[in-house]
Amino acid sequence: MSVVVLAGVVVFLGALVQGAVGFGMNLIAAPLLALLEPAFVPVPLLLVASAHAVLAVLREHTDTDWRGVWWAMLGRVPGTVLGVVAVATVAQRPFAAIVGVSVLVCVVLSVLSWRPRPTPGSLLVAGIASGTFGTAASIGGPPLALLYQHEPGPRIRSTMAASFVIGSAISIAGLGIGGQLRPEQLRMVLWLLPFLLGGFLLSGPARRILDGGRIRGAVLVVAAGSATTLIARSLLG
Repeated sequence: MSVVVLAGVVVFLGALVQGAVGFGMNLIAAPLLALLEPAFVPVPLLLVASAHAVLAVLREHTDTDWRGVWWAMLGRVPGTVLGVVAVATVAQRPFAAIVGVSVLVCVVLSVLSWRPRPTPGSLLVAGIASGTFGTAASIGGPPLALLYQHEPGPRIRSTMAASFVIGSAISIAGLGIGGQLRPEQLRMVLWLLPFLLGGFLLSGPARRILDGGRIRGAVLVVAAGSATTLIARSLLG
């Protein structure tokens, strides 16, 4: 039971960050849950994060950039294929380090001078990067979040959530077809749902604080944290 409570606290924190910023659940939850109990990753965490994304879309659905979502999803499909190829053919630790460095470079450029905009072309590229990075290195959020960093907080969160709902639905369907969904995983999800809801509800006041001119900084901090964590994991094994 103590493991379940600790896992719940981790999910609570991940839900709080993702609910306030728009992404970051994997940054917090994936490595810690893997240490606590490997069975929590990846399927139960994916299902829990999917529930969070649905709640986020419902909360701020009027701000979702659906046009941007579909362009990003168009790129996510070939990106996912590239990610699968990378997993099968490339050494994972060096590849993860390259991904982390790439995200950090984008963060630094954003701070210095780069001002990305969510145009169809950039969204397609971000979708490809998100699919590749997410599949091969579990860091799919930053490419899309960096593209929307100058947009209002509600638009960032709802668009990221809508993209995750669609992307995770595809992943869950694939896992189901592959026979990877089991009853005990659903029980684990039920244990974690109260913690998820608590973090999501607390993210309401937190997002109002960030929306007061702090959302871009939060996006850059979480993106840099994701990249740094990935680099550290690749170097330390």
